[in-house]
Amino acid sequence: MRRRIQQQWTVKSLLACMLTLTLPLAAADQPVTGESSDSRPAANSSEIDQLKKMLADQQRQIDELRRALSDKNEAPASIHPSIGRVASTTPIVPPSPAPAPAYSPVIAPPPQAKSDSDTSPLQFKIGDAYITPVGFMDFTSVGRSSNAGSGIGTNFGGIPYGNTQAGALSEWRLSPQNSRVGMRIDALVKNWKVLGYLETDFLGQTGNPPNGGLAVSSDPYPLRMRLYWVDLKKGSSEILAGQTWSLMTPNRKGLSPLPGDIFYSQDIDVNYQNGLVWGRIPELRYVYHPSDKVAIGFALSNSEPYVGGGNGGSAAVLPGAFSSQSGAQLNGGNSVITAPALHPDIIAKIAFDPSSRVHFEVGGVEITDRIANPSGVTGLPNFATHTKAGGGVSANLNVEVFKNFRLVTNNFWSDGGGRYIFGQAPDFMIRANGDISLIHSASSVTGFEANVGKTLVYAYYGGVYVGRNLAVDSNGTTKIGYGPIANDGQNRAIQEFTLGTNTTLMKDAKWGAINLMFQYSYLQRNPWLVTGTSPTDAAVHMGFFNLRYTLPGSAPTLGK
Repeated sequence: MRRRIQQQWTVKSLLACMLTLTLPLAAADQPVTGESSDSRPAANSSEIDQLKKMLADQQRQIDELRRALSDKNEAPASIHPSIGRVASTTPIVPPSPAPAPAYSPVIAPPPQAKSDSDTSPLQFKIGDAYITPVGFMDFTSVGRSSNAGSGIGTNFGGIPYGNTQAGALSEWRLSPQNSRVGMRIDALVKNWKVLGYLETDFLGQTGNPPNGGLAVSSDPYPLRMRLYWVDLKKGSSEILAGQTWSLMTPNRKGLSPLPGDIFYSQDIDVNYQNGLVWGRIPELRYVYHPSDKVAIGFALSNSEPYVGGGNGGSAAVLPGAFSSQSGAQLNGGNSVITAPALHPDIIAKIAFDPSSRVHFEVGGVEITDRIANPSGVTGLPNFATHTKAGGGVSANLNVEVFKNFRLVTNNFWSDGGGRYIFGQAPDFMIRANGDISLIHSASSVTGFEANVGKTLVYAYYGGVYVGRNLAVDSNGTTKIGYGPIANDGQNRAIQEFTLGTNTTLMKDAKWGAINLMFQYSYLQRNPWLVTGTSPTDAAVHMGFFNLRYTLPGSAPTLGK
């Protein structure tokens, strides 16, 4: 269309110029047939008036074509040409401009002449959709004073005691597994802002590689889906579906699903900070935006009947009659989804952003679990069901106390919601008669983030507390549930202190960014029961080093 308008404009401009040059000469010099020389002035005057009218019409058409071409060159007012908000990496301290909506489409206007210095090469268009690759190449090094045996991610509740073989060994690892590959897709469809997001890394389950042992001759790290969702926004309503950061995960801004608007710490550790409430699970979400400063969200999130044992956390001791039910109808740390859920978890959350300096939110999750008695157990009716509802609430605050210095605190209390604390606590235990009894748990991540020149400095304290819930099995003597049951067994408290830096070595809109990061953490866990000469706690010192190259278009901005 644009080319056709330009062609018409060019032809009509040339025609107007030719008429301007030739017609006056013809009208003045050529005789008019059948008329005397005395009548020529009148005829010439009439033809000149006609010529002036033709030129005026031509000029009007040229002006209309110019306006049409100008309109084609302008992007719609609702389209945001910036590509700086697609950061796939952890954001640095949020910026100071006025709060933005949940997301701004990354849709660029039609290409125009630009210099090499301001051209961003990593965005392209297919149909009416704009596609922006996101991700980074990540090289991580981690050293630990004891052998946690969990790779570059720390299983906080499973670090070894000093009187064990693993506790006598240290470890040092190098890995590119945290590298990210992904893209975001933006489009406007019938006044709906459509945003699709895909993000992957290489931290998938290793299993048994077909071409030799992992980390022996070659490291065939499996690709893993982190995020894969679509978000639709129109007016004050927003709908999201897919695998996303759970609505229970703390936000930095609004209730946006974009990684750059989520708080999951600045840690290099791929399991983040002990005590953080988070999840990346399938979810259907609706968010209402009554204003730019308030967002109200509701979600249905994938549920799982969890009795502990995952990610290094301690598991509840089951009654003898239910000891074989793990995997069949209970998740005791399984990596597969086999345990039946009664219904999705129900989450509600409201966020307030009165200014760019303050973000406050409160949320809650309701979880309902149901199990059935096994057959042939004395005193238990076959297949009788037991149901219990529980959940948890959170209160999170992120505030800029003064320029480039922010305080952060995220807090969670629950009866039956331990799965959301990275699985460090069971949701419930089972009594001898099959009844479900909820287990209390709580967590916090509190600290600060500060920009000092080109370096972000941060420090956090993360704590997890798991309450006890004990009963006696049907034999009248064996303890079941959670608490002081086994020596050095189930955790009562897990604490982590972290100090780190993130320095931007290079940042360019066209070439991306290079960041150098350091993290030191001290982690300690204390059990409910210690007997004899056993250690009263397990502790580990951890050091992380990271070098990261981030793609253009997803390069983090210092201060964001």
